[in-house]
Amino acid sequence: MAEQTIATLAEKMKQIDFTMLSTHAQGGHIAARPMSNNRDVTYEGDSYYFTTDDTLMVGDIARDPRVGLSFQGKSGLLGQRPLFIAIEGHAELIRDRAAFEAHWNADLDHWFADGADTSALVMIKVEAQRAHYWDGEDEGELTL
Repeated sequence: MAEQTIATLAEKMKQIDFTMLSTHAQGGHIAARPMSNNRDVTYEGDSYYFTTDDTLMVGDIARDPRVGLSFQGKSGLLGQRPLFIAIEGHAELIRDRAAFEAHWNADLDHWFADGADTSALVMIKVEAQRAHYWDGEDEGELTL
């Protein structure tokens, strides 16, 4: 694999719907949970996730916005090699309906019956600051 850029990694991240989003929980522990990026990943390395305000994850991010994202997919010819991408980033909690609508897609209706009007809806924007990738043969790290 040729050396990756944040744009090429963002394209690969779009193809991997689920990530493990890790936060710093109370007491210094690391907490991880699966989240869907809904294929909403920008070339700058930003990705977006939806949840509700009553989750432990939102409390963790409010205390410490440093988060990690772990992606696993396929790479190489015919997708035969595993691809791993680890992102270290800064999370922002967004509670703005216009921002929700800008990042909403129909798949989210399954989880949030009232759509962007769901009570206590929160969008998490993760801005990538460092990315490490490995495709089974090549690896690299990008600082953004």
